[in-house]
Amino acid sequence: MVQTILRRYDVERVTGLCRSAIYQQVAAGKFPKPLRLSAQSVGWLESEIVEWQKARIAERDGTSEMEAAA
Repeated sequence: MVQTILRRYDVERVTGLCRSAIYQQVAAGKFPKPLRLSAQSVGWLESEIVEWQKARIAERDGTSEMEAAA
């Protein structure tokens, strides 16, 4: 199965977070860790970003992640 890798710009766009907020949340263990793509670039698995978004929606709605995924 091929997974899509999002670059930082795309992650910022789809999450609404700025670069510093993304890295702060990564350091705090609250956001998916990036993948090293080369010596100077990183990316995030789209599937992990989608799961993170679902968890935020579940938090907002007061539902479990399993209920939000359904």
